[in-house]
Amino acid sequence: MKAFDVRVYAIRRRKDRRRPFEIRWHAAGRTRSRSFVTRGLADSYRAELVRAARKGLELDPATGEPVLWAAPAPVPVTWYQHAVTYVDLKWPYLAAHSRASTAGALATLTPELTRPTARRPPIRALRAALYGHAFNPQQRDGALDPAEAKALAWLERASLPVQQLQGPQVIRRALAALAVRLDGHPAAANTITRKRAVFHNALAYAVELGLLPVNPLSQVAWRAPATVGTLNPQTVANPAQVCAILASVAQLRPELTAFFGCLYYAALRPEEAVALRHGDLVLPPHGWGKLILTSACPRTGAAWTAAGTSHELRGLKHRPGGAHRIVPIPPLLVALLRRHLDSYGTTPDGRLFRGTRGGMLSESLYGRTWHAARTAALGPALATTGLARRPYDLRHAALSLWLDASSAPAQVAARAGNSVRVLQTAYTRCVDGHADIVSQQIEHALGLERP
Repeated sequence: MKAFDVRVYAIRRRKDRRRPFEIRWHAAGRTRSRSFVTRGLADSYRAELVRAARKGLELDPATGEPVLWAAPAPVPVTWYQHAVTYVDLKWPYLAAHSRASTAGALATLTPELTRPTARRPPIRALRAALYGHAFNPQQRDGALDPAEAKALAWLERASLPVQQLQGPQVIRRALAALAVRLDGHPAAANTITRKRAVFHNALAYAVELGLLPVNPLSQVAWRAPATVGTLNPQTVANPAQVCAILASVAQLRPELTAFFGCLYYAALRPEEAVALRHGDLVLPPHGWGKLILTSACPRTGAAWTAAGTSHELRGLKHRPGGAHRIVPIPPLLVALLRRHLDSYGTTPDGRLFRGTRGGMLSESLYGRTWHAARTAALGPALATTGLARRPYDLRHAALSLWLDASSAPAQVAARAGNSVRVLQTAYTRCVDGHADIVSQQIEHALGLERP
């Protein structure tokens, strides 16, 4: 149908309509119309329609408009493209650790959301290319080795269109990948739950963009393995055992004694202790002191931080930006911190603890120190168990002890920077030797006496 068969009428105004300015035209025995909010828009559209009629342009029989005006069919968006867009959207607002975690989840999922094609690259190359480049905007323009470049090129060709993710078979294939590590062993329940949450959010963004009608995860009856919410009591040392390990630290690396003391006597997270500064301390000559915590300094890797440093200075966990947490500390820790300041001072920026060259205290340094001190203090038998295996277990031991000793879980939660629910679920009744105490109490109630 040619446009010279078209008659275009004058604009008419219909005051009772939301779009009051109407254009009508007649083509192939049928009258068509379009309405506009303003007269200017209506005038512009009518002028273009008249111009097309004069040129004799071909019309679309369905719309009565010139074929050239029809929008080209949208190119399907692949899951790989969508995942990259999702990462770029989230990146500026995520902490470094969350950036790495998001990239890791998407790197696990994306190779599974592909068409079965020949010459599929090895899964390790696919995940490495996705994690280290495609899903890291800071590294995306960096050099790729040939295997990773080949892997990304294959993904661009083989990745499924987002619209094809509506089938449960495809979704289940991706979920199955979340449940298994690269070595074939089952993934930890917490890891599966975290990666599924990333998948759900990325699919929700696809719904927001109109790429999917609904989130397909909601249509699949699949549950992640249940997580173990209670702390393993076998990992929690009692006060005597902790004191023995701290004494061993004092022999091996005395400059780190106060660091580990903060993890136990103040229940600090390691990244909170790393960020501790002189201005955060209130150390009276006698009695209890306090720590005023405002920041943490976790290590994620230079590839994920905005500053390109291995550590990222950020706010406290589970707290809004700029928030602080006050932790009362016993006289024993007050004295320990005073001795540390007298002996070692602080870094130029006020930090209490430092690495071997004066930089940020690294996980590798305090981790090696803890391993050596723990082995020396506990002996060969206990050293092979999970008891106080990690420095973080000092915080677990502290919170377990506080809950056992206190009738005010809300106060303990405030000091710890956790919720009451988490504390009561995870830490209660965990101190080594507590079970024996309870058994003795039961025996006494029963009128029994131990020989």
